[in-house]
Amino acid sequence: MSSTWAGIVFLATLVLALVLVHKPLGDYLARVLTATRHLRAEKVVYKLGGVDPDADQTWGRYLRSVLAFSAMGVLFLYGFLRLQHKVGHPYPMPQMSRSQSFDTAASFVTNTNWQSYSGENTLGYLVQMAGLAVQNFLSAAVGIAVAIALVRGFARHRTDRLGNFWVDLTRICLRILLPISVVFAIVFVGAGMIENLHHYSTIHTLAGGSQTLPGGPVASQEVIKELGTNGGGFFNANSAHPFENPTIWTNWLEIFLLLCISFSLPRTFGTIVGDRRQGRAIVAVMAVLAILSVGLQLGAQSAHHGTVPSAVGTSSEGTETRFGVPDSAVFATGTTLTSTGAVDSFHDSYTSLGGAVLLLNMMLGEVAPGGTGSGMYGILILAVITVFVAGLMVGRTPEYLGKKLGGREVKFASLYLLTTPALVLTGTAVAMALPGERAGMLNSGSHGLSEVLYSFTSAANNNGSAFAGISVNTVWYNTVLGIVMLLGRFLPIVFVLGLAGSLARQKPVPASEGTLPTHRLLFVGMLTGVTLIVVALTYFPALALGPLAEGLH
Repeated sequence: MSSTWAGIVFLATLVLALVLVHKPLGDYLARVLTATRHLRAEKVVYKLGGVDPDADQTWGRYLRSVLAFSAMGVLFLYGFLRLQHKVGHPYPMPQMSRSQSFDTAASFVTNTNWQSYSGENTLGYLVQMAGLAVQNFLSAAVGIAVAIALVRGFARHRTDRLGNFWVDLTRICLRILLPISVVFAIVFVGAGMIENLHHYSTIHTLAGGSQTLPGGPVASQEVIKELGTNGGGFFNANSAHPFENPTIWTNWLEIFLLLCISFSLPRTFGTIVGDRRQGRAIVAVMAVLAILSVGLQLGAQSAHHGTVPSAVGTSSEGTETRFGVPDSAVFATGTTLTSTGAVDSFHDSYTSLGGAVLLLNMMLGEVAPGGTGSGMYGILILAVITVFVAGLMVGRTPEYLGKKLGGREVKFASLYLLTTPALVLTGTAVAMALPGERAGMLNSGSHGLSEVLYSFTSAANNNGSAFAGISVNTVWYNTVLGIVMLLGRFLPIVFVLGLAGSLARQKPVPASEGTLPTHRLLFVGMLTGVTLIVVALTYFPALALGPLAEGLH
């Protein structure tokens, strides 16, 4: 009972903190991303990069900038990982294989942070800091930049310009992500997270044995890991490791960081389009989906299946015992509702229906509230689909925020929605059809299918968490999952920016009697329903064969 009440307090204070930060952080983001004045440090960056900060870009040029920047990131990080055995300060590390280097580079550049390696045994401090941590900042900034470009598409009229990607990227890093990260890194160090460049230490235990304790610049990477919804851990145990997450209140703070920007972006959206009621409607949908998910997860972890779990009365296998079931369940829900993928407990050890909830969170498109930026443009795509469906129901051309949603706009939105399911289901089917890949599964039956389905769902949605139970550090899995991560990140961005460009060129359409009010409870309910129904129709057969079959067995 005490654990239950502690969990309620944990969740209630988290919700209160997100409510309190929603307005000031959302307004600050809007000011940063609409400001006309450039800071001195930003001007230096523009000069070094040969960028004209006052030159807006068309959606095609904005897209090419995103893709070129990300491609260079993949190439740089791949080369860094391949050469890190020569610069593995302060201790030597073996060379990472080609396939694993590709998988890791694709993972961190796409904000997925999928790790088929154990960080403390595979990577040196330099590549962790100058390679992985840098991409944690940049990939998060790219997501926010794309979301803001789509918002500008709704806000602007009769133009083919969406802003300047290089300006957006620089401002997001220097004015938003970096200052917050510095402040909370200091807090984390004070809480007991390590931050050093020390050699690994060998200590002797009371039982007469020995144990090696790693060091490393952990606190500084931990902040942006959560704030940027990245999720890649410095250690293999991720946020279950006491060096990454030493106390209950740092566990709370990590969940807060991975949710705060994404839950504040709807306020930014409403401010930029000039109607904050629209932002409140969007954040209401996010909140409804998040509360529903947390409730289902807590219920699934409490309603056990089988004689032994029921007799024990608690679900503790794979749960970080310092935090308990409720706090761990909230962390798992938050990390799969966003594209974070960090873990403070072993998702593969959750009850079968609890695992199904985690899968469903990712299959929703991670829009409640989703990754930094990606959640915002994902929910806006679903809003476009919802308005289109509503328009068909009343027999008129649908409109959203004064923009007509014609064939071109709906095609972009539909392609966005179809991309991820196609990658998830095709990848899972191919993996299950290949004898060699099935041989890498440690579990058979429904749970084995769930583990493979989880892997491809995580990769395609750029989440990065895993059910484990399969050997993914193989040439096939490293290559295929790396490709899925790249396609799952950048194909949707193509469609988002294409939609943004199409919307920005339109002239404003005045509201009429047939216009659907998109700031009222009716729209909130419709958008929530469309989000759930689209996922249910797309993924239900796969879920029925995997976690649902296992849970109902």
